Amino acid sequence: MLMNVKARITESQFQELLSYSVFPDPEAVHKAVAYYEQEDASWLFAYESEGVYVGIIGFDMNERQEMTIRHLAVEPESRGVGFGRGLLLEVIEEMSPTRIQVETDEEAVEFYRSVGFVVRSLGEKYPGVERFLCTYEIEEEEEED
Repeated sequence: MLMNVKARITESQFQELLSYSVFPDPEAVHKAVAYYEQEDASWLFAYESEGVYVGIIGFDMNERQEMTIRHLAVEPESRGVGFGRGLLLEVIEEMSPTRIQVETDEEAVEFYRSVGFVVRSLGEKYPGVERFLCTYEIEEEEEED
């Protein structure tokens, strides 16, 4: 079940989930928490399965309904069974974005490609680290007459 947890970002369970999507450094987690506390256009949802929060997704939405994913993570013991894909699809259904973008590393690029994102290399943005821009255009459903 998808739940909006932005107001609960200071709870340790959500900070732990968020930590899986940032550089493994407590300062990076604090920066991410501060971002969600301060940015009005940001959203933070967690996915609950059998009473346990297993994944988290944080993103921004602009006035054109374009979504920029800032964080997406599934706790390690629950990876590989579809929670990340489910989390993303439920957020798409809930928020109805027109377009989704995410910048990611080589480790996550195949996940986004498997969901249907178009992947483009941004080159080596940091020494020894190639980054990728993944884009997903939402097709509008045609109304039946």
